[in-house]
Amino acid sequence: MKPDERAVVDAFHRLYYEGPAGEERPHKRTRWMGYPCLKCPLDLWIYQELIVELRPRLIVETGTYFGGSALFLAQVLDALGEGEVVTIDVEERSPRATHPRIRYVRGSSADPAVVEAALGGREAGLVILDSDHSRAHVAAELALLAPRVRVGGYLIVEDSNVNGHPVWPHYGDGPFEAVRDFLPGHPEFAVDAEREKFLLTYNPGGYLKRIR
Repeated sequence: MKPDERAVVDAFHRLYYEGPAGEERPHKRTRWMGYPCLKCPLDLWIYQELIVELRPRLIVETGTYFGGSALFLAQVLDALGEGEVVTIDVEERSPRATHPRIRYVRGSSADPAVVEAALGGREAGLVILDSDHSRAHVAAELALLAPRVRVGGYLIVEDSNVNGHPVWPHYGDGPFEAVRDFLPGHPEFAVDAEREKFLLTYNPGGYLKRIR
């Protein structure tokens, strides 16, 4: 992408993320089947493409909120006729989306015991990190969950756009920096930039494919 194109994309990214003056931020107003779903719709489209390609038997999500994104993932799995979504959060909220393919787990996604209870020794085809966005917490999630991604599967680190990438420049170190720390020591993962093909993504540099 040329510098002038990048400038346009980043400017729109900031406008979309914050919303026009006087309006609530768009992802705070995004719903899936009536449930809050705090995602960029362009990323959700990529998620359904990945699910169809990978046909994962297990999807792990951290950061549940009201279950809107878990429901989205489960209904894509419905179309394929297989798979389960396990979603982890420290809080319980109501009303949460219900679906036979969703299993809710309460606890911290940085706690080894919680992760083990959630996965039960299984590997996941798709892992989506969307809980605490501090650098330390994401690093802990990566340490626990990256080894549980099967070869060919994906680990998606969400909200790597904060701390000036390109939004919220004063956020402090977060997901982007955790990924930057993680990759040099884990050559089994590579950034798949093709998953950013729609130009606007909340997860820049965060689509990590396990290649070996």
